[in-house]
Amino acid sequence: MRFLLAFLLLASLHGAIAQDKAHPAAAAASRMREAAEKLLAALPEPARAKVQREFSDPDRLDWHFTPRSRNGVAFKELDAKGRDAIHALLRQALSASGYRKAVNIIELEIVLRELETFGLMRDPERYHLTIYGKPDRKAAWGWRFEGHHLSLNFTLAGERMAVDTPSFLGANPAEVRKGPKKGLRVLAAEEDEARALLAMHSEEQRREAVFDSRSFGDIVTGNAAKVDPLGPVGLPAAKMDDKQRAQLLKLVETYAMSFEPGLAQARMARVREGGVGNIRFGWAGATERGQRHYYRIQGPLFLIEYDASQSDGNHIHTVWRDFNGDFGRDLLKLHYDAAKGSPHKH
Repeated sequence: MRFLLAFLLLASLHGAIAQDKAHPAAAAASRMREAAEKLLAALPEPARAKVQREFSDPDRLDWHFTPRSRNGVAFKELDAKGRDAIHALLRQALSASGYRKAVNIIELEIVLRELETFGLMRDPERYHLTIYGKPDRKAAWGWRFEGHHLSLNFTLAGERMAVDTPSFLGANPAEVRKGPKKGLRVLAAEEDEARALLAMHSEEQRREAVFDSRSFGDIVTGNAAKVDPLGPVGLPAAKMDDKQRAQLLKLVETYAMSFEPGLAQARMARVREGGVGNIRFGWAGATERGQRHYYRIQGPLFLIEYDASQSDGNHIHTVWRDFNGDFGRDLLKLHYDAAKGSPHKH
C-alpha cells in the first residue's frame, strides 16, 4: 500500500511539473531572465548594488502609484547603456502596444510639468527599477518598474512561469487637450471599450450595472499588498447575451494584451478559470463623457478597477489584481511543491 501511495504521489508531482513547464509565460520568464542579466552586466557597480534587493525583502510587496521616493535605481542615475537595458527588459514583459503605453505614461510627466504650477515635481526620469533576488533559471526572483502612474510587478519561478500582478497604469491627463501632444489618450481603449459595453445594455440591465451615482475618488483597493473580493455589485455576465459577453471579454483583454502574449494568455486563463458567467461589470458615477466615472470588473479570481474621478474625469487610474496570485503567491507555491517532489532537483 505504501508503495502504491508513493507511486501515486510521484505521478501527481510529475503531472504538476509537466503542467508547470507548460505554463504559457515560461518563454517570457526565460527572456526576462536573460534581459535582467544583461541589464545587471550593463550597470556600474554602485547602480548594480542599488538596484538589487533580497527576494524576501518586504519592499517587494510595497508598491505605489504616486510621486514619492523609491528604492532601486532611477533613469536619472543611469547612462544611455543602462537606460536602454531597462527598456529592453520592459519589451520582454510587455506587448508592443503595452510598451507604447508605458512610454507614453512616462512622457505625460512632461505634459503635467507644463500644466501645473508645481510642475517641477513631475519628472519622467524618476521611474525606478528594482530587482528582487538573483535572476535565475530555477529559483524565484522578481522585479518592479515603477514611478508616478506606473507600477509593473513581476514574479518569476525560475524559467517555469512568470506572474505580472498587481499591475497599475494611469494617465494624467487622460486626454491631452493642448500642446504638442494634443489629442493623445494613452488609455483610450480602457475607457472606450467599457462605454461600448455599457451602451449595449438594455435599460433594465443598465439599472443593475450602474450601482452608484457617484464615483469613488480613486480605485477602491488602493495599493494594498493583498486584496479580497469587493462587494458583488453590477451586472453578472450570466445575465448578458452572447454579444455583450463577447464585449466584456474584449474589455478584459484590453488590459491583458498590454502584456507579452504568454502573460496575456495566462491572465485570460485565470479569467475563464473562475467562469465567465460569474464575472460582474459594475459602473459608478456619470455615464456621459467628460465627467467623473468609475467601473470594476470582478470575477472569482481577479479584479480590474478603473477610476476617472480626479481632474473632472480627465485623470485615469487602472489596476489588475489577482486575489490569490498577486506577487506570484499561488503559482510560486505550485512551483515549490513541484520542485520538492522532482527526482531531478539539484
